[in-house]
Amino acid sequence: MLLPLLLWQCAKDTSNRIVIWTTMRPVERDLLQKKLDEFAATHPQYEFRQLYYQTEELRPNYMISALAGKGPDLIHVASDNVGPLSELKVVKPLEDYFDQAYLDQFLTDPFSANTTLNGHLYQIADRVGNHLTLVYNKKFVKEPPRTIEDLIRMGKELAVDADNDGNPDRYALAWNFIEPYFAVPFIGLYGGWILNDQNQPTLDTKAVANAAQLIYDMANKYKIIPRECDYETANALFLDEKSAMIINGPWSWGTYIKRGMDIGLARIPMNGETGQWATPIVSPVGYMVNVNLTGERLDITLELLRYLTSSETQLAFAREFNLIPARKALVDDSVLVKDPLYQAALDQMKVGRPMPVVTELRWIWDAMRPGYQGIFTGRYTPEEAAKEMQQLAEKLIRENRE
Repeated sequence: MLLPLLLWQCAKDTSNRIVIWTTMRPVERDLLQKKLDEFAATHPQYEFRQLYYQTEELRPNYMISALAGKGPDLIHVASDNVGPLSELKVVKPLEDYFDQAYLDQFLTDPFSANTTLNGHLYQIADRVGNHLTLVYNKKFVKEPPRTIEDLIRMGKELAVDADNDGNPDRYALAWNFIEPYFAVPFIGLYGGWILNDQNQPTLDTKAVANAAQLIYDMANKYKIIPRECDYETANALFLDEKSAMIINGPWSWGTYIKRGMDIGLARIPMNGETGQWATPIVSPVGYMVNVNLTGERLDITLELLRYLTSSETQLAFAREFNLIPARKALVDDSVLVKDPLYQAALDQMKVGRPMPVVTELRWIWDAMRPGYQGIFTGRYTPEEAAKEMQQLAEKLIRENRE
């Protein structure tokens, strides 16, 4: 939606207004505003505002405005935005403004919290994770399955077909498996991934075909998940107790708790034969600076960035919303570690794979959808789909790089 962008750009005087565009949830934005107000108290010559965008709206709107020499001073987004925005040169490299002693305070294991690409630092994180986990309803599941074999065995016990029509009235598991982002953790069960160190797609592999076959079999052979399932369907099934488990991210846990559900989190099950865990994508989330900033405006924006990624601010967000902070010293905070959901999310993160930040990832997602989804309509076998995904990914990358 361009209306907020146009209204913002048409404001009469924004010379003393520092603006952040964010994709935070409403409850998080309330705390962000509180922190902005605290910062404003010591900087009365400036006004600090935030503007919300949906994830897929923020990036193109920011590109348009920044290329025109305008736009917000800061954006708060996931790290996969670094590739497209840095290629357009609309975000400022930050390595000249933050020394190594400061950066060493942020997580580097199992991946770097702050995001660097092509030798430049582009994002300072205020949280890490944002990843999928297995969420289970303790009413039905006392101990979560550790292996895929456990999941299938447990699934047969949990799946209920009360009317004997051949379709379960309650599933063991439901999740948005039709979307590649929600399916790629299963590629890790077989030692594969979606691209290599040279940012080339690695989709025509046995690992990808095996992962797709497993998901297909869970729906059609073992019948422990729905045959068709998007995000809204999976969420509704879990909320209505028609699914004992769901694979979902931290943005959803509060909804389940608010509903009164007694939930637990666990790692997405491992491959019992190989000992390899599922590998959900793990992403830092943080702040990037508009390339157009200079002088005093840049100075105050960098000072604000430091405040919003400080230990005090990160801890406030982490404790309030069960987030994993980006600073090393905060991960084992005495309050956070008492929360079993936090501990489980942290445990899942340890076996995840970092979010690729290169632009190629977006073309890989686009290439995966038709082939992968064609498995469930009968158009492709998993092996055929893997070849189709690889060919289309190579084609899209080639066309967009020419």
